[in-house]
Amino acid sequence: MKRMWLWIFIAVGGVGLLVAGCQATRAGYESAPYKVVRSDGKFELRDYPALTVVETPMANPNGSDGGFMRLFRFITGANEGKQKIAMTTPVFMSGSATNLTMAFVLPAKINTAAVPKPVDGALTVRELPAGRFAVLRYSGGRNAKNESETVARLQSWLERERLTALSGPVYGYFDPPWTPTFLRRNEVMLRTEEAKPK
Repeated sequence: MKRMWLWIFIAVGGVGLLVAGCQATRAGYESAPYKVVRSDGKFELRDYPALTVVETPMANPNGSDGGFMRLFRFITGANEGKQKIAMTTPVFMSGSATNLTMAFVLPAKINTAAVPKPVDGALTVRELPAGRFAVLRYSGGRNAKNESETVARLQSWLERERLTALSGPVYGYFDPPWTPTFLRRNEVMLRTEEAKPK
């Protein structure tokens, strides 16, 4: 009996350390700033300021075309200024199956005009306009099933709230790939408008 309790204690302690380690890793990065306008369980309405991003097209949804590494090389000095830029969260993915993009948000202290020019022609620096977004946070792995289910839930919530989506979905991924799927922070976002009276 004592041995069973020892194994339970070890297992609970191990899970606790894993959760704490994942949260510490995530907390070590600057995140895209926003202001929560309203919360409803896992749903939020957020106001985002304009964000400067560096983005690249993706040939396929699983990212095996090297899109992440193109972006990573840019922030580690593969740019005309040979400037190192801090990693931030989340990594944004958006677009349709034939027009996918992956983007890193640049730190808030770097304005668009000060971003060094990429040396890789597949990268673009641009500013995402400020706006209000409906957001749903979820966990799990990055796959088409999770993405389609969560965007459907967010669209249903928008309908209940009498809000209209003004853009296609943007997915935000906050954790490195070695993070266990049940501990990952993922989000789906839809640009929307001010709330209408009910």
